[in-house]
Amino acid sequence: MSPLGVVVTGAGHGIGAALAGAYAAAGARVVVNDLDAEAAQAVAARIGAVAIPGDAARPAALIGAARKELGAIDVYCANAGIAPVGGADADPAAWASAWEVNVMAHVRAAELLLPDWLERGQGRFVATVSAAGVLTMLGSAPYAVSKHGALAFAEWLAATYRHRGIRVHAVCPQGVRTRMLEESGEAGQLLLAERALEPEAVAAEVLRGIADERFLILPHPEVAGFYATRATEPDRWLDGMNRLQRALETKE
Repeated sequence: MSPLGVVVTGAGHGIGAALAGAYAAAGARVVVNDLDAEAAQAVAARIGAVAIPGDAARPAALIGAARKELGAIDVYCANAGIAPVGGADADPAAWASAWEVNVMAHVRAAELLLPDWLERGQGRFVATVSAAGVLTMLGSAPYAVSKHGALAFAEWLAATYRHRGIRVHAVCPQGVRTRMLEESGEAGQLLLAERALEPEAVAAEVLRGIADERFLILPHPEVAGFYATRATEPDRWLDGMNRLQRALETKE
């Protein structure tokens, strides 16, 4: 059997770099994508992969080039993401960028990947969603809302195509020691820093979740309990989140 052909977006740093490295270590042929060409090339050189820099929100060129390199794309890790801060008054450009990168990048990639996957009867779409997609993220309405959209799209893909061999996974960590956490401000530090994981730990849990064929991959297991409370006791959950918001406001 040929090695898996894997594409990882946003793989110049953080979770993406760790995922690319984990797949390469497992014997896959890996394409490293990032908007930061230098970072993508550095990761690719380190793990023995191929760098194809570019904008994951416009994935046609990436997917075309990756198919030439790999022959076929078996696994697509839609990992690239951005987390602009702000609330309802966030700049419209921040809302648009969050939607483009965190949601539409997944939609456009799936549109291009599905015809081949459906013809072959197999394909795997791995979406890095974040716990913000199953819960929320104080301090960043564009991030929270767009990550809910990413989860909704992953759920839709799984529900629609599971019987045709398409496997979908939504990766929902809380804090991870990446540049995104460093840039998340007071809200990120208050909510996420204490239990933040290394990117390599997240990547290892992703591969375990894929091996177990889990749709929802939770590197922080406690998120399952929070998610259950949000679904079954929404007012209790909102009260808890509002207490965190008030604690954040006292630090400002």
